[in-house]
Amino acid sequence: MGTEAMILTGLAMVFGLYMAWNIGANDVANAMGTSVGSGALTLKRAVILAAIMEFTGAFFIGPHVTETVRKGIIDISIFTAAPDGARMLCFGMLAALLAAGAWLQIASYFGWPVSTTHSIVGSLVGFGCVFGGVEAVNWFGGNGFSVLAILSGKGGLTSIVASWVVSPLMSGVIAYLVFRFILKRIFYRPDPVAAARVWTPIIVFFVMVTMMLVLSFKGLKPFWGRFDLKPLDFWPLTIGLSASVFSGIAGALISRRLVRKVKADDPALARLQADLYTARAMSKALMHLRRVHSTAVGEAQDQAKRALDEAEKLYNQVRDRTRGNTDSHVYHNVERIFIYLQIISAGFVALAHGSNDVANAIGPLSVVIETAKDMKIPETTSVPLWVLGIGGVGIIVGLATWGWRVMMTVGKRITELTPSRGFCAEFAAAVTILIASVYKLPISTTHTLVGAVLGVGLARGIGALNLNTVRDIIASWIITIPAGAGLAIVFFYGLQLAFG
Repeated sequence: MGTEAMILTGLAMVFGLYMAWNIGANDVANAMGTSVGSGALTLKRAVILAAIMEFTGAFFIGPHVTETVRKGIIDISIFTAAPDGARMLCFGMLAALLAAGAWLQIASYFGWPVSTTHSIVGSLVGFGCVFGGVEAVNWFGGNGFSVLAILSGKGGLTSIVASWVVSPLMSGVIAYLVFRFILKRIFYRPDPVAAARVWTPIIVFFVMVTMMLVLSFKGLKPFWGRFDLKPLDFWPLTIGLSASVFSGIAGALISRRLVRKVKADDPALARLQADLYTARAMSKALMHLRRVHSTAVGEAQDQAKRALDEAEKLYNQVRDRTRGNTDSHVYHNVERIFIYLQIISAGFVALAHGSNDVANAIGPLSVVIETAKDMKIPETTSVPLWVLGIGGVGIIVGLATWGWRVMMTVGKRITELTPSRGFCAEFAAAVTILIASVYKLPISTTHTLVGAVLGVGLARGIGALNLNTVRDIIASWIITIPAGAGLAIVFFYGLQLAFG
């Protein structure tokens, strides 16, 4: 290996570690943000849990073979056809790692949860356009502009852009429905603790089934790839379904025994339940009063208007005391149940994330290492264990040092979270990831989780959301790809000048 190749390899290791550090600081913090924000985990315990699950996913399950160019965004033929293409590819991958890492660091500083995949894709687009022109970028997946191709994830860069809408919308709707279901079936019942004893084993069953399927279809995808299998092939599917059902039944039986020990001993519970029934009765009364007001005439209409105003005032007062009020001390014992469910959900999401998104750091790193050996461009590159180790360690260090910034945004600044709300967000994100994995929809884990938190907030009313924070997050999503592209162009030219 020549001097230049050794320098390129060394820079790739440093830049890859830098990128992994920023993945931990931004992306991993998303998986743990709801747990910290709801109080289910302290910051220290969240870092420990994420460190174990992320490193396990990255090192033991992470991809041992990676595509030359991430997600086929750039046409590799532009490099193979160029006389100095291998060298330029090395410069481009180094620029992409440095640019994506720099943008993630900026986003993490401001607490913006952005997609690491979109960051690296934007960086690849930047240096690809500079080297091969606009036609070098796979804008529409090679099939022209097609809504079906975009929604199926085969629409090139347009599918990435589509995920800005698909990810948060899907997870937000699921989170909203799950949270409203839990409110109706548990928190708004005459005896929430008794209702929790009935529904918790059922919820645990579906949680474990969903999480195990996410692990099989998403988390273990790189593992199946070592045997030239896909998650939906016969054996992976059979093993995944069997393990999911077994885990669901085991979890339901264990939780059934545990929730029997939970007791309701708060005297304030009766007052809260009275408010709940009053709110429901008043909502029905308001419908009748509105009909009376619309049909009455003369003095009767004026009297109906006064009665309607008083009824609406009373209804609003009672509703404000009860709506989405799961953080009340009255519900403390019920909320404790969801702490464990949220921790389980966060652990599975972190494991799946580590096994997949570590490729955003080690993919370009492996390309440079493989290409620099003899300056030939490989179609696929092998990933040594020590490279996976770099990715895993970088992710953990990033989470431990700067992860708290994004955790605060996801866990506290979008909407107020409790264990039950945090669980709904985590579970909705997991269901969305599972659906996307099965149907190959283009989604972002970051956008998915943020959308789920928004859905939980909307279930309590628009006033429960911090709209300024939501605005900043959406703006950061839109900026991510052009920011990565712009930085990559600067670094690409800089590397060319440095190496001559």
